[in-house]
Amino acid sequence: MFYGGCNFMFNRKPKRESYTLVVNEIPVLVTRKKIKTIRLKVNRVSLEVKLSSPFKISDEELIAFIHQKMGWIKKHLSKPPLQLPEPDLKYENGDSIPFKGGNYSLKLQHGAKKIGVNIQGSDIILSFRNIITQSRKEKALNDFYRIYLKNEIPKLIEKWEPIMKVSVNEFGVKKMKTRWGTCNIRDKRIWLSLELAKKSPELLEYVVVHEMVHLHERLHNQRFKNFMTQFLPNWKELQKQLNGRID
Repeated sequence: MFYGGCNFMFNRKPKRESYTLVVNEIPVLVTRKKIKTIRLKVNRVSLEVKLSSPFKISDEELIAFIHQKMGWIKKHLSKPPLQLPEPDLKYENGDSIPFKGGNYSLKLQHGAKKIGVNIQGSDIILSFRNIITQSRKEKALNDFYRIYLKNEIPKLIEKWEPIMKVSVNEFGVKKMKTRWGTCNIRDKRIWLSLELAKKSPELLEYVVVHEMVHLHERLHNQRFKNFMTQFLPNWKELQKQLNGRID
């Protein structure tokens, strides 16, 4: 027997509702959903301001909340946007390959005795025998990046050790998803991201100096910043170029 229970369906609040509020000429994407507290964030890629809110809070209350957080919002909007993730490479002829702050065109060259990578003008030449898989192409380029960094990093360490009056016992290069470098203060060992091979030499030097400063100061406090200013007066501009993702 049917009792008309579906009438309740029409009275339920939607699970999710989105619209835009403009406060002080700043558009804020509001999403109402089943949560208990207001959540505010700035997307560092698109520089969009997004706010999640419970259904029970009125627009007037949300606008008042946004006004209270306006200083925080403007501070984050003034930062340089983070770069979008690089598209997945197929490692085919003509693909753009980043190296030392520039972009090179990939050229595949078969018939070589062994796999190798070298620079010719504005091209990166990937040589191989007859058949090569995509994963092997990626490995060959990563090996190329690694060799470059392992050649350049010791020069920078040797340059800065007497200036900074610190000693680095060991360094390494590895893939890092969220950091450009790390420093083990106890062992005086620094690790640098393989991704730095794609950046300009100035940015590579900045990260090396950044990690070496940690041998003076573990934290990213004012003392650390004073050391950075002493050794690299333009370090803040370099940090902006690297999108402020130093840890």
